[in-house]
Amino acid sequence: MMSRTRIKVCGMTDQAEATAIAALGVDALGFIFVASSPRCIEVEKAKAIIASLPPFIHAVGVFMDEEAARVNAIAHDCGLTLIQLHGHESPGYCRAMSRPVLKAFRIGEKAPADLAPYHGLVKGFLLDTYRPGQAGGTGEAFNWELLQRLTIPGPLLLAGGLTPDNVASAIRQTHPFAVDINSGVEISPGRKDLGLIRQLIAEVKDADRDTTTAPLK
Repeated sequence: MMSRTRIKVCGMTDQAEATAIAALGVDALGFIFVASSPRCIEVEKAKAIIASLPPFIHAVGVFMDEEAARVNAIAHDCGLTLIQLHGHESPGYCRAMSRPVLKAFRIGEKAPADLAPYHGLVKGFLLDTYRPGQAGGTGEAFNWELLQRLTIPGPLLLAGGLTPDNVASAIRQTHPFAVDINSGVEISPGRKDLGLIRQLIAEVKDADRDTTTAPLK
């Protein structure tokens, strides 16, 4: 049975762009609440954009090593549907979240540590590229062959340097539940190129014609 690779576009900062990207048929938009990120968005601005989104579009809040109470407060205030954690958050921290969690792990020259402790606590495992001093948004792909050595106890969300030029190859090789796109479709940090997003969506659909993604668990 054929399945469809979901698409999340992260790093939203502009109301008009968010509306246009949602209309293209993506599944989720990401809003980064990490002060060190060039794509960080103010809570009130994110709240206004999320309130304007059509139904069935997930609003994902991205956080890193933030106080749990603040994450839950922002999630409630903005109407987030998912919380994405990019830091050193423990399984216990994930359990304390008020929304379903996507947990990010970074891959460098080797696969990350054991993911099993997060089984049953998170909705998906987002694997991104490791670069010292950066929690994401590196614009670089990691070695996808490393995933063959890794047991992923839930849906795989693939991130890290994905573009219209490589996303189809990534899907055919790794069979993710979803792809997480950011700098690969940008004009500048936080500003997206709608033409590139259209190209990427077409490439994802093409890859889906001859591959099957893992079912949602």
